[in-house]
Amino acid sequence: VQLVESGGGLVQPGGSLRLSCGASGFSFSNYHMGWFRQAPGKEREFVAAISWRIGGSILIGDSVKGRFTISRDNAKNTLYLQMNNSKPEDTAVYYCAARRGTGPTTDCHDYDVWGQGTQVAGSS
Repeated sequence: VQLVESGGGLVQPGGSLRLSCGASGFSFSNYHMGWFRQAPGKEREFVAAISWRIGGSILIGDSVKGRFTISRDNAKNTLYLQMNNSKPEDTAVYYCAARRGTGPTTDCHDYDVWGQGTQVAGSS
């Protein structure tokens, strides 16, 4: 059971970045997926989550609403996070996570499988 994030790096203010999360070892299409982030000295923060069901629930954190988009490709076992109009406060390690249950949630404790994270850093 494994989740591997990629796509992190430096991003200028107002710039864009797309993160990917590849899943293996479990039935990705049956899991709700989420993105969380953690900045130095801060608690893990909810970013976005998406139902396993096509057309199902999508949750977006208030701090990224209107700027970030979550999507998934079940055929490729891959989760995405499109980051637009980046801000300095978006600097963090970004983690993807998976859970079963009735739907995606905003609580990191509800997620069972985690990736190792990918660093996103704002540049001036």
